[in-house]
Amino acid sequence: MAANKRNRITELGLINCFSRAFKTSNPFIVKGIGDDAAVIRIGKGKHLLSTCDMLIEGRHFKKTDDLSGVGYKAMSSSLSDIAAMAGEPRFALLSLGIPARLKPKDIDRLLKGIKKAARMFSVDIIGGDTNASDKLTIDICMLGFVEPKKLVSRSGAKAGDYIFVTGKLGGSIYGRHLKFMPRVKEAKFLADNFRINSMIDISDGLALDLWRILKESNVGAVIFENLIPRHRDSRSLEESLNMGEDFELLFTIAEDAGEILLGKIRNKRISFPLSFIGKIIKDKPGIYLVNRKNKLSKIEPKGFLHF
Repeated sequence: MAANKRNRITELGLINCFSRAFKTSNPFIVKGIGDDAAVIRIGKGKHLLSTCDMLIEGRHFKKTDDLSGVGYKAMSSSLSDIAAMAGEPRFALLSLGIPARLKPKDIDRLLKGIKKAARMFSVDIIGGDTNASDKLTIDICMLGFVEPKKLVSRSGAKAGDYIFVTGKLGGSIYGRHLKFMPRVKEAKFLADNFRINSMIDISDGLALDLWRILKESNVGAVIFENLIPRHRDSRSLEESLNMGEDFELLFTIAEDAGEILLGKIRNKRISFPLSFIGKIIKDKPGIYLVNRKNKLSKIEPKGFLHF
């Protein structure tokens, strides 16, 4: 079933429905539905990563938003999915649903933003599709590669792991969501130098995306309010926990490696913003927040859901 008890379609219900409907025993598939990207075995020492990300006018951007920024976001969202698997993005397929109101100069503006993000990471756009649509719709399929030993998924978090996050969180919807930097280089650095147990990009909110790691890994987490890196645009703790569209990396790493990483942060040997925010626990499922008064409480993930 793709619906909840009230007979409404839900995002989680759809994913579960798809997973059951499209089960496969194909030996080339390392990971299918349910992560940031599908993983396909294509040869010795190399896996293919594949992900699609759809942006729809009125849902992911405003009709009045600058089209260059919209195009940049569309490409960068898919780049971020590849980063979450510690991969290297290489090729993209672009499909557009184009409303009648748009003029050739508008499409040029849209493509300018798409090309800007693609060029940053040497991604070639190699095909796609176009159609008429009532609303501007952009769907990008991104393909990339990853070494098997460096592949990271959502399902590897272990009790005792330290939880880290890149960048600062919250308030992205006030404009930053059209100009964020995908953390492709940061993910490569982490995978090259550490064994990352689990990782996800924060597209739907810190709490909700952490919950997704916990669900796939069958563990719980404790995070600390005073350690959550709040962006200056964030107007509240609630926004930093749940607003989404930060497109930062959220990952877990074994305690001993976590201590090494903390030492590098203290000694300013990490060239990008990185924060320790909590630990993975085994005995209590769900997310527990320690507030500034040192009080522990369970929190519900209230991030962005499409249904």
